[in-house]
Amino acid sequence: MNSSEQQPRAARPTGPCEFAGQPAVHLRSPDGAQATVLLDGGHVVSWIPAGAEEQLFLSPVTAYGGGAAVRGGVPVIFPQFNLRGDLPVKHGFARNRRWTLEQAQVRGQHAFAVLSLEDDEATRAIWPQAFRLEMTVSVDTGRLDMELAVINRGEVPFDCAAALHTYLGVGDVRRAQLEGLMGQRYLDAVTGETREQWVDVVTVAQELDRIYWNAPDELLLREPGRRLTIASQGFEDVVVWNPGPELCARLKDMPADGWLNMLCVEAAQIGTPIHLAPGEEWAGMQTLILAA
Repeated sequence: MNSSEQQPRAARPTGPCEFAGQPAVHLRSPDGAQATVLLDGGHVVSWIPAGAEEQLFLSPVTAYGGGAAVRGGVPVIFPQFNLRGDLPVKHGFARNRRWTLEQAQVRGQHAFAVLSLEDDEATRAIWPQAFRLEMTVSVDTGRLDMELAVINRGEVPFDCAAALHTYLGVGDVRRAQLEGLMGQRYLDAVTGETREQWVDVVTVAQELDRIYWNAPDELLLREPGRRLTIASQGFEDVVVWNPGPELCARLKDMPADGWLNMLCVEAAQIGTPIHLAPGEEWAGMQTLILAA
């Protein structure tokens, strides 16, 4: 797992805070589970289950503020995945915009926050649609729920893509196994080929970049001493990514050996675009559950 120097203090209550000098909201459930979300990007940067350590990877050399794309945590991808569309911005603009904190509170055993983002002059200049995004983040004990909702608040229909680009922290990715994708078709973005998963686990030894189409709604990440269930609702696809040693060494916002401590398992809607008529809403959720 990855422990960041920016990790929030254990005693911090639910509510607004700063993280790496940036406005954020900290969540703390009654049993001590914690999460921190940056207002820039509606970006989850920390998840610490009750009695456990940090579960997400966050690069120690990433940039913050000024529209920077933070490397690690859970970037929100919208309205375009990667460069698969007409927008000039890779992965769209949601991860580079300042979101609004609508509420943050404790209810029962959960602590949760709701953040929102709406179109403005800058977004309409590159994507002329009226929209509202809502990101709801909830923690309790060993569970993190992240729900992304997209609302068409305009007068014409639109299509879009969305993803939660989740960077999971691992002790050594070469010893980690991702289970549940046996028999699934995927696009290998490294080679450009469409293939089928013919072994029962996904492992990493070099660059890995795959979009699994119509993927199962529950996967399991297993490594020594840890079992993490990765579940999704509403998202049809799963992206699995690790830059490997060569690409990682070229990334300015990653340590050269950072690839060893992360694996992206992203809930995504890419193959079939989200189509929303005026007034319609779509929602997708990714849930991470740490085995006791």
